[in-house]
Amino acid sequence: MAPEPKVANPCLFLSRKMAEYKLAVTTGSMTYAGTMDHIYVTLIGTEGQSERTELNNWGPDFVTGTTQTYSIKPKLSLGELLLVRLEKHSFLFLPENQWFCSKIVVTTPEGELLFPCYRWISNGELVELRGGKARKNFEDVHPKLIYSRKKDLMMRKNLYRWVGICAVCLHNLFVYISQKCHEIFSLVYTSVGGQLLIQKYHTTFNSCTCLSSLAIALMFKGMLGSTEQWGKIEDMNDIFCIQKTTISEYVAKHWKDDDFFGYQFLNGTNPCAIKKCSKLPPNFPVTDEMVKPILGTGCSLDEEIEKGNIFICDYKIMDKIPTRMCGEEPLQMPASMCLFYMNPKNKLMPIAIQLNQQPSEQNPIFLPSDSETDWLLAKLFVKSAHALEFELVVHLMGTHFLAEVFTVAALRNFHPIHPLYKLLIPHFEYTLPINTLGRITLLGTEGAFEISTLGNEGSMELIRRGLSETTYSSLCLPDNISARGLESIPNYYYRDDGLKLWNIINSYVEKMMQYYYPSDGDVSKDRELQGWIQEVFTHGFLGNKHSGIPSDFTKVIDLVKFLTMVIFTVTAQHAAVNNGQFDYLSWVLNGPLLLRKPPPTTKGQSSLETILETHVKLSKNPKLNTFSFLPDFSVTLQVVLRAHSEERFDELEPKQIELDFQAELFSLSDAIQTRNAELEIPYTYLNPTQIENSITI
Repeated sequence: MAPEPKVANPCLFLSRKMAEYKLAVTTGSMTYAGTMDHIYVTLIGTEGQSERTELNNWGPDFVTGTTQTYSIKPKLSLGELLLVRLEKHSFLFLPENQWFCSKIVVTTPEGELLFPCYRWISNGELVELRGGKARKNFEDVHPKLIYSRKKDLMMRKNLYRWVGICAVCLHNLFVYISQKCHEIFSLVYTSVGGQLLIQKYHTTFNSCTCLSSLAIALMFKGMLGSTEQWGKIEDMNDIFCIQKTTISEYVAKHWKDDDFFGYQFLNGTNPCAIKKCSKLPPNFPVTDEMVKPILGTGCSLDEEIEKGNIFICDYKIMDKIPTRMCGEEPLQMPASMCLFYMNPKNKLMPIAIQLNQQPSEQNPIFLPSDSETDWLLAKLFVKSAHALEFELVVHLMGTHFLAEVFTVAALRNFHPIHPLYKLLIPHFEYTLPINTLGRITLLGTEGAFEISTLGNEGSMELIRRGLSETTYSSLCLPDNISARGLESIPNYYYRDDGLKLWNIINSYVEKMMQYYYPSDGDVSKDRELQGWIQEVFTHGFLGNKHSGIPSDFTKVIDLVKFLTMVIFTVTAQHAAVNNGQFDYLSWVLNGPLLLRKPPPTTKGQSSLETILETHVKLSKNPKLNTFSFLPDFSVTLQVVLRAHSEERFDELEPKQIELDFQAELFSLSDAIQTRNAELEIPYTYLNPTQIENSITI
């Protein structure tokens, strides 16, 4: 007898037919994030997909900063929900009105799923969102997910492309083309009075705001556009009083002091230039007799070197660098050398300066025992080299352009469901737009560096040289500190705070990677990860194996270190070299980027007039002193390190790791504030509450 045919359970059929999905759709809170346009959604599951449904409640739906809830009842159950497809179409005949969708939380019969979006959506655009647990490429098994992922990555490689030589970029260096960078940028660009405004998080930052307010003040003082020269340095207070901070006022009062000069090499705008001197360079013939007044009777230079009390800054990177013309003669940028002594009072004091690399009678070694103006003039040239290397190599190339490489490679190689995309993308927001703007305002034909001593050609050459000398070790703070022999130098707050931050970030990354990469094999077979690091190596470091930058990953431990470096670079390191610019450089003689006279070749010939003439005779025209009027970056802070509102991880353990990370940052912040309360000059730049989550300025 034939077996009796099975009859489907009618209750199960009914539940499958009547399945309901509730969607909580959140619109971003930034300016213009909302829309009046039609938004359609399609739910795609393992067993089928829902009808294309318009999300339409009574009244306005997609209002800035709001969450609206919708209900969708497919005719049949969709099975496991895989994708949410979004579409946007114009309302009537209104012009283009992009919508910023933050996230969609879907309540399914099986539970709740998070579908992160965090992007702008244009008219006619079709966007497929992945939800649930972060997944690496080899973990996708369903054909619909594999196809969707492959399609998305093909689109990304087409949208974000590396290009060849560019007039304002180097070799293949940090260049991208993107017709739509809305993937991660909650930015709105508008033209107001011919100026570009960048709006973010309800805040408008005008890159020329400070200069504009300065111009207004100068107009009332009758100095706007003036060609008159300053008669004395003190007259600069007429400008300086318009905008200042506690530290900038301190700088204006103490910029001549040797102990403050030395302090800045540890905790100023560029705390990465100085290193321990284990042996005096043969081209820097400083003798005991020269430094005896500083070291004291009975002390020799060799003995102090042996004790670890002698340090050096060598700007040989400037040797024979191109400079711009001033009239019919080129300006000069000497490759100076400066020797420091950590005295018994734990103050780092400059003790000898040579302004060119090769010693000669025309290249004397300047000493604190020389005339006041001779010594001040020598320090002026050192600080000029220091400031140029800082701005172009340490700040622009070492944070902004590297962040651009990490960003573009990530956008091209990681699907949004990839755990590393979720981890890294909040640290890449705004970087591409601010770099694009920076190339124009800093390195354009009429940019700020065009009027520096180097001009654009020399500035580009300095960046090239800086890149060729950049190593993986130099980007990893513990290795950097060790290589420069600065593990125990006192009062080095950049090191103290930086190493604590490095360790906190490293611990956070390690826990995340242990969760997502249980074994080294998971690292090796992650094609998206390998594609990312290969492009970073090829396009960021030009395939230079001597840099030590990895071109692939085979171990979890190596991945953890690299990711720690990436996050530290775009957060803490950028804050350390960016946030103090106004504090230390607004008093222009503390870090001049333009010197009009050549370095002195003899002693005893300088005067205050020489210093004034060397620095453009301190023209009252602000355009000639652009670097005197850097904006106060301390007021632009928007998103504190890892305190972003984006919800990308849907698993409980990564969410808890995030919370633990934030708690450690708060604890460090309290410790730094307690320490700073006892300091004459507080070091605030690596306080986590002063570190932005990405490079935004």
